[in-house]
Amino acid sequence: MEINSGRKAQSHCRALTIRSWARVLSRSVTLSEQKLSTHQSHKTLTRHKADHLLKDLLFDDAGHRMIATHATKAGVRYRYYVSEPGLHGEARTARLGSVSRVPAPEIEQAIVSALQKYITEQGPDTSDRDDPIKLDHDVLAALVSRIAVQRTQLAISLKPTDRSAESVTLSIPWQKPPSKRFRKILVPHGALRENVRPDRAERRLRLITAIARGRRWLDEIVSGSITDPGQLAKRERCTIRQINLTLSLAFLSPKLVKAAVEGRLPRGINIERLRDPDPNWSTQFQDLDLDPN
Repeated sequence: MEINSGRKAQSHCRALTIRSWARVLSRSVTLSEQKLSTHQSHKTLTRHKADHLLKDLLFDDAGHRMIATHATKAGVRYRYYVSEPGLHGEARTARLGSVSRVPAPEIEQAIVSALQKYITEQGPDTSDRDDPIKLDHDVLAALVSRIAVQRTQLAISLKPTDRSAESVTLSIPWQKPPSKRFRKILVPHGALRENVRPDRAERRLRLITAIARGRRWLDEIVSGSITDPGQLAKRERCTIRQINLTLSLAFLSPKLVKAAVEGRLPRGINIERLRDPDPNWSTQFQDLDLDPN
C-alpha cells in the first residue's frame, strides 16, 4: 500500500478404523452439503446496508459515479457497481472509465480491508485490537471523500482530519475479477480441458445427496443403531441391493467427493459409475480414467 502524500495523516478513528473413518467422512460431507445449500439459498441472504456500502463514494476513472445495482440469475442475486452512463443506457455516447462494472462483494472487501489496515497502523489505540474495526456506510462516508476505480488499482481519497489539512490518497493494487471463473475439472486421461464439461447442477445435487445418505447409513451401522442392511431396506422401503450400492458410496475417495461438491467431476461420472468402488482410493481414479491432479 502506497500513501501518495508527503505527510501521513493521523487518523481520528480509534476508531481410518471404520468408525473413525466414517466419522471424519460424515463431518466433511456435512460441510460440503452446507456449502452447496448456502450457494443455492443465496437469494435469502440479508440485503440492506451491504447493498449500498459504497453509495456516493465510488467513481470510475472518467469521473462517472458508480451506482449499486444487481442481476438475478437462476434465483441467485448478484450485486454490482456500474458507471452511471452505462446504467442509464448512455454507454455509446458517454466516455466510460477503464472499468465500468465491478462485482460489489469483491471491491467492498478490498476497500474495507485496506482501510482497516490503514486505521490500525495510524491509530495507536487500535493497534492492539483483536477484532477488526467495523466499517459501515456511515463510517466510510466520514472517512472517505471518493474512491476511483482504475484499471490496476483503487485510489481511496481520505478526508482531511483535524490534525492535518492535507488529503491522503491510498493506492490499493486491485484488478477486476474475471467475469467467468473456470473450475479445475478432473480431466479424463488423453482428453483436452476445453472438450470436457462439468455435470449438470441437478445431477450433482443428486450425487451429493446419495453420498451423504450412504455415509449417514454407514454411521448408523457403525454406531449400532442399525444392525444389518435388511433393517435399513425395510425402513427406506427399498431393496437390500439398493442399500448396499448406496452404502458403497461412503467409501469414495475424499478427493472424488470434494470434486463432486465443487462441480469438478466431468459429465458422465454419475452415481451409477461411482457405486461399488475399489477400496483403494488411487484405484478409484484409475477405474474412472481420471487424473487425480
